[in-house]
Amino acid sequence: MVPHDIVLPLPDAPVLQLALLTLAAAAAGLVNALAGGGTLITFPALLAAGLPPVAANVTSTLALAPGYFGATLAQARDLGGQGRRLALLLPPAALGGAAGAWLLLRSGDRAFGALVPWLILFAALLIAVQNPLRAWLFARRRPDAAGAAAAAMHAALPLATALAAVYGGYFGAGLSVIVLAVLGLALEDSFTRLNAAKQAIAFAVNVTAAACFAFSGRADWLAVVVMAIGALAGGALGGRLAGRIAPAALRAAVVTIGVAVALVYLWR
Repeated sequence: MVPHDIVLPLPDAPVLQLALLTLAAAAAGLVNALAGGGTLITFPALLAAGLPPVAANVTSTLALAPGYFGATLAQARDLGGQGRRLALLLPPAALGGAAGAWLLLRSGDRAFGALVPWLILFAALLIAVQNPLRAWLFARRRPDAAGAAAAAMHAALPLATALAAVYGGYFGAGLSVIVLAVLGLALEDSFTRLNAAKQAIAFAVNVTAAACFAFSGRADWLAVVVMAIGALAGGALGGRLAGRIAPAALRAAVVTIGVAVALVYLWR
């Protein structure tokens, strides 16, 4: 049942509204599988459906959580040999995700709503620079990179991961880009293995935040269920279409949507 304090814009056509939310989640699952940034689709869709900002973010996080599990399983082979690394980074990731969720639930709709356009713009910027960032991370892979600075960055990695996780629990869009940048700056490893570690860390952050949100009373569970189904279907389709659709084109579309939504909210 939809919470009584949520006003839905289509009271005479709830099935149509749920269908639109399912399509938005499917698009988000597809985009997440190929390019990243699906939250920039589901979050505005839930706002348009009439959910307050905090409830929209809570619902979006819960709906997209299964996709992070699927992405982690898909790269399980590349996680081999990274047990010690994950044992070091997953606890601060989980704690940071819980802290971000706690901050969101206590910030209130007015405070969070004021931050929404800036958070969306920040996430859109992260997604826009994803490819140049990857190229830069590849370029810095050199034998002489292990020095005092690299050692210091490696020592600070758990704290940096926790700080990134706080952002991920609070809003989430662009979290994967932040985590990948942190890992790439501190660790010397192949991009494939770092990307797999990033998936596991993002999964820990998202699942911890989702667990906190599940008992918050702020989720629209009907929307969560139908959107989770859509996200799973979109993710599966994205896996099949990998290599056939240019991720750059999807990324450009997501960035455009994000900037447009942010500008609308700034104008309001």
